[in-house]
Amino acid sequence: MKKVFSALPGCFSLLIIVLVFFFLSFTLCFGGNVTYDSRSLIIDGQRKLLISAAIHYPRSVPGMWPELVQTAKEGGVDVIETYVFWNGHEPSVSNYYFEQRFDLVKFVKIVHQAGMYLILRIGPFVAAEWNFGGVPVWLHYIPDTVFRTDNYNFKYHMQKFMSYIVNLMKQEKLFAWQGGPIILAQVENEYGFYESFYGEGGKQYAMWAAQMAVSQNAGVPWIMCQQFDAPEIVINTCNSFYCDQFKPIFPDKPKIWTENWPGWFQTFGAPNPHRPPEDIAYSVARFFQKGGSVQNYYMYHGGTNFGRTSGGPFITTSYDYEAPIDEYGLPRLPKWAHLRELHRAIKLCEHTMLNSDPINLSLGPSQEADVYADASGACVALLANTDEKNEKTVEFRNMSYHLPAWSVSILPDCKNVVFNTAKVSSQTSVVEMVPEDLQPSDKGLKAIKWESFVENAGIWGNPDFVKKGFVDHINTTQDTTDYLWYTTSIIVSESEEFLKKGSQPFLLIESKGHALHAFVNQELQGSASGNGTHSPFKFNKPVSLRAGKNDIALLSMTVGLQNAGPFYEWVGAGLTSVKIDGFNNGTIDLSTCNWTYKIGLQGEKLGIYKADAVDNVNWVATSKPPKNQPLTWYKVALDPPAGDEPIGLDMLHMGKGLAWLNGEEIGRYWPRKSSIHEKCVQECDYRGKFMPDKCRTGCGEPTQRWYHVPRSWFKPSGNILKGGNGNFSSKASVHLKCPNNSHISIVKFASFGSPTGTCGSYSEGECHDPKSISVVEKVKFQIS
Repeated sequence: MKKVFSALPGCFSLLIIVLVFFFLSFTLCFGGNVTYDSRSLIIDGQRKLLISAAIHYPRSVPGMWPELVQTAKEGGVDVIETYVFWNGHEPSVSNYYFEQRFDLVKFVKIVHQAGMYLILRIGPFVAAEWNFGGVPVWLHYIPDTVFRTDNYNFKYHMQKFMSYIVNLMKQEKLFAWQGGPIILAQVENEYGFYESFYGEGGKQYAMWAAQMAVSQNAGVPWIMCQQFDAPEIVINTCNSFYCDQFKPIFPDKPKIWTENWPGWFQTFGAPNPHRPPEDIAYSVARFFQKGGSVQNYYMYHGGTNFGRTSGGPFITTSYDYEAPIDEYGLPRLPKWAHLRELHRAIKLCEHTMLNSDPINLSLGPSQEADVYADASGACVALLANTDEKNEKTVEFRNMSYHLPAWSVSILPDCKNVVFNTAKVSSQTSVVEMVPEDLQPSDKGLKAIKWESFVENAGIWGNPDFVKKGFVDHINTTQDTTDYLWYTTSIIVSESEEFLKKGSQPFLLIESKGHALHAFVNQELQGSASGNGTHSPFKFNKPVSLRAGKNDIALLSMTVGLQNAGPFYEWVGAGLTSVKIDGFNNGTIDLSTCNWTYKIGLQGEKLGIYKADAVDNVNWVATSKPPKNQPLTWYKVALDPPAGDEPIGLDMLHMGKGLAWLNGEEIGRYWPRKSSIHEKCVQECDYRGKFMPDKCRTGCGEPTQRWYHVPRSWFKPSGNILKGGNGNFSSKASVHLKCPNNSHISIVKFASFGSPTGTCGSYSEGECHDPKSISVVEKVKFQIS
């Protein structure tokens, strides 16, 4: 039996007023041209006020795509937006890949089948906290190549890929003029921030990119976001937390907001940022109040950086982004529902707002109204209070209106308020992970049987090369792996005082990034890591040395490559200095010694993580897999958790590494904690301008504990998990919880039976207990 109930937080009054909006269901009609003027896009001859949702196809799996798109549509969204990920589609020169998570055509067709439009941001540079900004690493190693400037090699390969994508979309008849969903395309991405670093070559490149894109004859308008000198042949757009004051460069262009950030990304070792739904709604309402016509949430569903796709560096495997749809595909409440009500209110105003010019009225020092009235007598008003602290009662058309601080009220008829951005009347729920024991694939087993394989520290097999001094980590691995071994040896005389006194010398290391393990004579001496900046980090710890030869093996590790910035492709990583302090003669500098190098780990080279891997290493059975032990591979066979809920993998007790299920890359795991000295809050204040460090939680806790494992990756039995010893959990328990200082005042629906529908729109099923509502009412004040 399915138990479902929903409730409203009584945060304003015990008197609950429910506003019901009725909308005619319709299907978008494709097959028209897309044009524009200064007010809006014009599709098939009709002006459109469009609400868009960013969903990146590689950050989820194909089995999730239809439901993600449908959930966005149910949230009042008209358009799906996505980047196109160049390095995922062209892993080597002219070798194209469009399968599984990178099946772009399938994703676009799913959007089309849902009756929605699509914005295709081809780039092909995307940033997006994605590895190398989406540009293939191989391009950096073509001689004389410089990214994102007037450089022949970069422009040649960029145009070649751009043409491939545009032609593919044409072949599949996916542009709007062909009857498809694509209404806009984007070239480049936020280049205006960096153009000046490239001098005249940067300006020439920006103009070339726009002209090249238009020459593709895609049949839809092209946009360039955050391009402050965009030519007239494209539409320049805004990316920010607030874009109400943005104005296009040219007066004949509509006002488009390509990225409204409803949350923020996470980085390993930092607290988790949050953006309140009241502030997001305020920003959207202000944008449309001030003449906006297309607004896109980046992200509406963030998803997961599977495998080694996260950039940064230090971007977490989770790209949840605290988006309206969470990483697992579940609506985040109340954010998703609050924005849905906002979209409904805005849509009531669409025709009048797009077909009249606004009149701005001052209602007070920080209060104003924008009034739209058309020739038919229809009238729309949006009343704003931009005061960051104080609520205000204003007079408008001989009526009084109460405006909370930092809010917008929407009046579709210039009289009645149907929505205020600061008043969250949508149900709130907290989705929690409920641990579930791993189930053995062989039901006859009494307990899970783990197997482990421990690699030797240092060179395995034949060395790749020997060199005096240090090489750059990234230039050496070319991102084929996260790992690079630096090894050398040192002879210690028996006369050294630290041997006689039983003391220890100190190993002093400096590295440009991103993390490292230090071994002496196969024993781990310690680990260190950076903070995601370009600044080097240091390792300074005592080490155990013995008389005679000592082998020093340093494992350098990357955690995603740079994804943005001027000349970002030249940012390196790896060791820059290695010294040992405490010898009779002082400090010994090993930096200029001969170092022996090995790329990657032995298990990687042998492919033991693959689904069809041959067991050509010595797996050792263990009842409890070792924890926090570097260079250890883990393997276990298991059945999938029962049910159909999303699944997370608990990696709290692991160190740093990678995990796979049946050969599918779950991603990097690292239970790195944020500092207890960071500034975190118990409750977010939505009032006032938002920045990523304004409202953070989780100080002193692991940045990421749970890792999304798509249920479609599981077989009925015999699944092989490798790389970690975490516990599987079904993300199945949904607990209702009011925000702090509030309580549940009314229960709208309850059913112990088989209800149908989704949160916020349930209905009774064939099996229903009529006492459900009364039972829940009795305990509603115990829910917290």
